[in-house]
Amino acid sequence: MIEPVIQLQKDMTEASEFKELFSSEDGAEAEINLRLDKIQKEIDEIEKKGMFQNPEDTKSTILTVHPGAGGTESCDWASMLFRMYLMYFERKGFGYRVLDLEPNEEAGIKDAVVEVTGENAYGLLKAETGVHRLVRVSPFDANKRRHTSFTAVFVYPEVEDIEVKVDPNDLKIDTFRAGGHGGQGVNKIASAVRITHIPTGIVVSCQNERSQFQNKQNAMKVLRARLYNHYQKEKDKELEKLEATKTDIAWGHQIRSYVLFPYQMVKDHRTGYETGDVNGVLDGDLDNFIYAYLTSAKGKGQNSKSKSN
Repeated sequence: MIEPVIQLQKDMTEASEFKELFSSEDGAEAEINLRLDKIQKEIDEIEKKGMFQNPEDTKSTILTVHPGAGGTESCDWASMLFRMYLMYFERKGFGYRVLDLEPNEEAGIKDAVVEVTGENAYGLLKAETGVHRLVRVSPFDANKRRHTSFTAVFVYPEVEDIEVKVDPNDLKIDTFRAGGHGGQGVNKIASAVRITHIPTGIVVSCQNERSQFQNKQNAMKVLRARLYNHYQKEKDKELEKLEATKTDIAWGHQIRSYVLFPYQMVKDHRTGYETGDVNGVLDGDLDNFIYAYLTSAKGKGQNSKSKSN
């Protein structure tokens, strides 16, 4: 963080000297504006990097998408969100690997789990945890009525084995055949794996690999991430922290609404940030929403610290 600040100070000094020496010459105003725009971008980048102070922020992450009640309509909305995130990963240059993807029979998906790697992957994507609400004219309704659908997104930092100890005796491991669209068999052998952590009741499954061993490895990776998140929440409860976050992720407390009809708008209810470019958002243009949330969350954290001092 020191080098960008030094460069910023240098650019500010040069801009000030340029203004003093050449402000009266033709074209000077345009040049000054270009330099100021560059400085503003440098400031924005420094502020963004300053948002990722927690050790977890730099970790790779596990992102899951779960449709709510509502059958095909909600499953279709889940698949739209999943596509949105894949496009966001590509925009950011993140690497990703789909660990589990369970298609719905008619349309959409019943469940999706993806591993994401990249600079501050968890630090950015944690802003997406919560319930996402869609309002549109359903393509599955012959009467063309307006429908509201909900899908939950959860984001966990990926953790190493040493960070979460899992007792094999606490695990129930089941294998089953992976399935595809229309009942097609992805694999004729029982390669899919479902792991239940008995003490917490957490259940994870992976079926995208043809190897049962690889699916088990992936499932354990997801389980460790979810257990880490579970134990962190237990610790937070004891310390009476993260009350706002617990409200945000409660089912029925949507963090963001995507309205396609009767008007077009995406609005984040935590920050008030909104845009009419619905198609852009669904094509992965999420940075403005994410940084608005991170800025807001950082401000709340600073306020709580100042109150406690």
